[in-house]
Amino acid sequence: MEITAQGPIQQNGNERSSRPAEYSGGVLTPKQEALCRIAAFTARGDIPVLEQAINSGFDAGLTINEAREAIVQLYAYCGFPRCLNGLSALGRVLDNRGKQGETTMPGRNNTPIPDDKTSYDIGSENQRTLFNMPQGAPLTRNALSDQIVNYYLRAHLFGDIFVRDILDWPTRELVTISALSAMTGVDGQLRGHQAGGLSAGLTQAQVDAIGSVVQKALSTGNEQRIIRRSDMAAGSGGNEHFTGDVAVRFIYMPDSETNVSAAYVTFEPGARSNWHIHGTGQRLVITEGVCWTQCEGGPKIVANAGDVVVCPAGVKHWHGASPDSRMTHLALTGSGVEWLERVTDEQYLGD
Repeated sequence: MEITAQGPIQQNGNERSSRPAEYSGGVLTPKQEALCRIAAFTARGDIPVLEQAINSGFDAGLTINEAREAIVQLYAYCGFPRCLNGLSALGRVLDNRGKQGETTMPGRNNTPIPDDKTSYDIGSENQRTLFNMPQGAPLTRNALSDQIVNYYLRAHLFGDIFVRDILDWPTRELVTISALSAMTGVDGQLRGHQAGGLSAGLTQAQVDAIGSVVQKALSTGNEQRIIRRSDMAAGSGGNEHFTGDVAVRFIYMPDSETNVSAAYVTFEPGARSNWHIHGTGQRLVITEGVCWTQCEGGPKIVANAGDVVVCPAGVKHWHGASPDSRMTHLALTGSGVEWLERVTDEQYLGD
């Protein structure tokens, strides 16, 4: 397989253009700008804004496979947790678009990868081509001189990932530059990939535009936004952690701005939670009805609409509705909950 930055990429007898027409110069296309925002918010872990960026990208003509490929590639730059969260966000966007009857194009699949070379061999060629390293020249950068790191970079990133042609090299570098532009403490890697982007076929104007799009996107991400009621997941609380009929409507989940989730929980008369412990505590804002709650070894407490129940961190407790009143509370919950045994009728009705 012959790979050059100046011409087509030959693979299994098929030509893969390393410089498609949309990269001939000028400003970024709407699809490219969408990928800049998707990469930046994936790297930052800002899931609500990422979902908006993914949805806007589909409206701009981005395909499902292109969006997925961009997020998958970022595992190598911002870690598997951010990558997996990004893929989950992609799934939610697709679910919502399907429910709303919006069409999202799946896009093309990857061309079969040649089997006459190992991923490491392919990655070695790709890496040297992308960063203009002469054949046989030693790697002088400290990080890349480590054998283990260099193996993973060549075999997994520049081999297994960069050989996939759902995204071409200029697009992959656009995604990488966007992610690194949104991160801190990676100036050296950013400069390296900006040079790699030029080698892959991006123009200097496009490389400059990537930084501008990302900075504008991050600035916009600091503005107010609305989480619409129609986007809030709702369903039954189930019988694993609750006794009786309980409905839950999630408002928002933890993200880069807050480590607290929020949900409306409605208990029918007589319904209650299991005993449980919150690692970082919880606040329950009673919005309707009468709440019964109790810490282990303590008295039962009654709270009414407008009251706030403060559940301390690390304390075993339960809460629910009174026997003759439906109760709804807004639950503001930190990370870590340990669900325990059910609250018996004797415990529920006792003092």
